[in-house]
Amino acid sequence: MTSPFSQVPAGLPRRAFLRVAGASAATAGLVLAGCGKTDTPPVVNSNILYLGSTSTSAADVDAGLLNYFFLLKQLEAAFYQRVVDALPTDLPPAERAFFSDLRDHELVHRETLRYALGNRAYDAAAAQPLPFDFSSLTLTTRAGVLAAAQQLEDLGVAAYAGALRLVRTPDLVALVAKMSSVEARHAALLRDLRTPGSFAGDDVVVNAGVLQSVSLAKTPAQVIAEAKAFFLPIVVSTDLLPTA
Repeated sequence: MTSPFSQVPAGLPRRAFLRVAGASAATAGLVLAGCGKTDTPPVVNSNILYLGSTSTSAADVDAGLLNYFFLLKQLEAAFYQRVVDALPTDLPPAERAFFSDLRDHELVHRETLRYALGNRAYDAAAAQPLPFDFSSLTLTTRAGVLAAAQQLEDLGVAAYAGALRLVRTPDLVALVAKMSSVEARHAALLRDLRTPGSFAGDDVVVNAGVLQSVSLAKTPAQVIAEAKAFFLPIVVSTDLLPTA
């Protein structure tokens, strides 16, 4: 039987990706480290997590956006870890391996962004990582796990498509673009596992003419609104993130 991976474009080998991501993150970290002491970092106030700051400097704007991507990567990594820790009994062996790989990719992305942010990560001073609530998802069956994973990956692709254009620093644009590419391949794989040969659909691709179709883009506010159930009781605010 042909593996579902045979229909997905070959990705960057894991070791090569780690080298590229590490180099990009190191450069990004230097960019963000150049901020002055007057920078306003993202803070947790009561049960509200504010992403971004009132500053309009490029470094502060980019730090806010990276924290937004970082939060989403934490969510995805936690989701895949939850799945791998209690795999559905009807999930075939090959697909179990796929989920381990997806988990590993998200862990690499999460830690790359953590390194890039350094002490500007929203949870840099937190005693414990932000917990996520997956009680709204059905994770005990193959169908439920695949549907949930596709939901998160489609949302991640839309998040990158909507916010990447707002990043100002070229090195950070390159770093996030690499992650966006991997995210899109994850989404395509999951759609193919659910419906062989589907790859993408009209619900996530905007048809704009021959060779001009693009992924559906969503603003940070739209993405967080769709994912808000996963953050409860924390309320995530994107009011301080740029919109243009």
